[in-house]
Amino acid sequence: MNGSSTRNLYLALIHYPVINKHGDVIASSVTNLDVHDIARAARTYGVRGYYVVTPLADQITLVQRLISHWTNGAGAAYNPQRRLALELVRTRETLADVIAEIGAENTAGGVPRTVVTSARGGRPVIGFAALRRLIDEDRPCLIVFGTAWGLPETLMAAADFALAPIRGPGAYNHLSVRSAATVVLDRLTGR
Repeated sequence: MNGSSTRNLYLALIHYPVINKHGDVIASSVTNLDVHDIARAARTYGVRGYYVVTPLADQITLVQRLISHWTNGAGAAYNPQRRLALELVRTRETLADVIAEIGAENTAGGVPRTVVTSARGGRPVIGFAALRRLIDEDRPCLIVFGTAWGLPETLMAAADFALAPIRGPGAYNHLSVRSAATVVLDRLTGR
């Protein structure tokens, strides 16, 4: 799969709505590392599209400038591998916009199944093996990652599935979102 597209798999990194450590719904800031590193993992594992979701105009402008630098600017000539990864990144204001766009892009498969991720347990989950089988079907699949302290319960409840949390051998469980995205992609599509 190295670099080829996994026809049915998309990622979304949500910056709004997400929750803070007090459980309040907030908008989080986009980080350069998340955009770059998740794009690189997405390209490596054959993801069709990677969406950065924020309604904040300044954050959208930031991401678009970053993408432009690596796809059309000096960065494209300097590092063609980075260009290939950043070409996957799209900005949208809402998760609903992402779902509608994927549905329109996949007229045969329809709207994507949405799969939310969380380090928090306590809800029924789909395992990696079962989700891997769904990805191989015709309908697209959108894996949704949250920033800050994660996705709010309303967004979690509206998803088709919640993916089983990634767990290490100990009690500590606080991966960066870019690390978690890479682990998820490897478990779902890696060889």
